[in-house]
Amino acid sequence: MSRPLPWRELPPTAGLPLQWRDFFARTGRPAFEEGLARFLGVPSVQVECSGTSGLVIAFEALKRRSSRRTVVLPGYTCPLVPLAAARAGLQIKLCDTRPDRFDLDLNHLAAICDSETLCIVPTHLGGLVTALPGVLEIARRVGAAVIEDAAQALGARWKGRPVGTFGEIGIYSLACGKGLTLYEGGVLVAQDASLRTLLNEVGRQEAPFHRWMECKRFVELLGYRLFYNPLGLRLTYGLSLRRWLKRGDPVRAVGDRFDNEIPMHTVGAWRKTIGAAALMRLPSALAEQEERARRRVKALGKIAGIRVLDDLPESTGTWPFIMVLFDSDRACSRALSVLWSAGVGVTRLFVHALTGYPQLKGIVPNASLPHAESFASRCLTITNSPWLTEDEFHRIAEILVESVQAG
Repeated sequence: MSRPLPWRELPPTAGLPLQWRDFFARTGRPAFEEGLARFLGVPSVQVECSGTSGLVIAFEALKRRSSRRTVVLPGYTCPLVPLAAARAGLQIKLCDTRPDRFDLDLNHLAAICDSETLCIVPTHLGGLVTALPGVLEIARRVGAAVIEDAAQALGARWKGRPVGTFGEIGIYSLACGKGLTLYEGGVLVAQDASLRTLLNEVGRQEAPFHRWMECKRFVELLGYRLFYNPLGLRLTYGLSLRRWLKRGDPVRAVGDRFDNEIPMHTVGAWRKTIGAAALMRLPSALAEQEERARRRVKALGKIAGIRVLDDLPESTGTWPFIMVLFDSDRACSRALSVLWSAGVGVTRLFVHALTGYPQLKGIVPNASLPHAESFASRCLTITNSPWLTEDEFHRIAEILVESVQAG
């Protein structure tokens, strides 16, 4: 692929850009929580400072209702999830994934769940819906709760209902690049009224108001408005990406290296007002993303040697990016060697299965995760940003073909 233009960089995900008018309150705009609850079809939502802090609060709330202390996590998911479980003082068991998917392997899940299992955390990745029926059944059988990690899937639906509303608790992220954003933010939902009350109580105790942190987040949100474009991203994303790739550190290039300390604080009213304004544009943005993804998935589906992860039956994803799985890890590595630093929004989702991160040593147990490890080594993602031109997309597809054919 030709060298990227020196001024242009595409984001790895199709985030929702902010507008200057979002920063100024207007009459007639619904409150942020009210608008989100209406969007998700739930009685109420709880806004926290990040999806990770929301997970901590969810874990802590479930701990208060049970003496169980084990959480079951997918072997392939964001490293922040086990960090949240560790912050809540929980023991972790890892479940392998299905071959060629990120869904939990039900045979493995059934084998590791028992009377000590507090909760299972299935993950909806890349805006796609994970297979829930078997997970819900196993959880019911052993008396465990289900926390749906829908951090990347705000707006995705299964059987006409938003994901995140099938388990006891659902969690969404409002981080930069997740679609709707407060730069950092998270949303908790629960169907049971008593559990909603408990989540609010834990949230007040665990996440006090910190003026300095809220000022910092507001400045970062302002920076998102200024720099979330192909010019600004060259400075705020592309330079760092290429620096870490040059140093041979793909974990930092992807952004998988996190501080073990998880910030916990209240989200201020001004950021919520900005989020409420952006939320009004989210449905139309998601519809455009799906239409654009459908065309591109169809084109990629013609390439031998790869498969594109698609919606499961009765589900509708949000498509912030497209996940491509190669038949071999060598072909995936060849494609990334050309595309990752080319400025066209091609990257890895997570570099490793959870057992592959040195940072998580001592937090996650040693476990056999052959499917999760294989998936991590063979998967890359292609941005579904509207800034990706058709010519660029077709050149990406050509490079995928060349990478497969190289043997």
